[in-house]
Amino acid sequence: MSLCVSTQAIPSQTLCFFFLSQMATLVFSHSFLLFFFLIGTSAVDGAYWCVARSDASYEALQAALDYACATGADCNPILLNGLCFLPNTIQAHASYAFNSFFQRKAMAPGSCDFAGSATIAQSDPSYGSCVYPSSTSAAGGAITPSPPTNTSPTITVPATTTPSFNNGGTSDTNGLNPVYNPTSTSSPTNSRASSSFTVPKLLVLVLFSIAISLPS
Repeated sequence: MSLCVSTQAIPSQTLCFFFLSQMATLVFSHSFLLFFFLIGTSAVDGAYWCVARSDASYEALQAALDYACATGADCNPILLNGLCFLPNTIQAHASYAFNSFFQRKAMAPGSCDFAGSATIAQSDPSYGSCVYPSSTSAAGGAITPSPPTNTSPTITVPATTTPSFNNGGTSDTNGLNPVYNPTSTSSPTNSRASSSFTVPKLLVLVLFSIAISLPS
């Protein structure tokens, strides 16, 4: 179907040109509006903050606050006389610590959880002189993990014990010194001494027998 309709009062060429020019102007003006809208939307969507959940318990927020401050969050602004110390509430202090940790972790997945006590916000929670950082550089840089400590195991080498021998001794030290007791040898019986003892006895008996046998 043709967009240009001829009428008797206005020539068809003139009406068609007017209609197309209006359409072009409308599209051109709306293109600029769409362009600026996309720029503004992308700038807003690129900023995120991590804040404490309003329904989190005091105990959960306190435990998460202690964890965030001990593992890399910049908690100096929420200390006494810090720019974000007031309001002095667990909700406000936890929100600042959570966001500092979140930004210094480069908004890594899971860095804004804190056991379910934190949530991501797209509206800037900054107020007065207390500015919540929205980037790693503004938060003081990324958290650098500490290298693990070298804990090499200590190997104990057992001492070498050399056994010693107690030749001829009577004591046994530590059960390692076998006692060497040579068997004492008795002196052999002197056969000559025995024979010198039996000969006179036989002589006496012989003489006694002769004396008896002699006639009176």
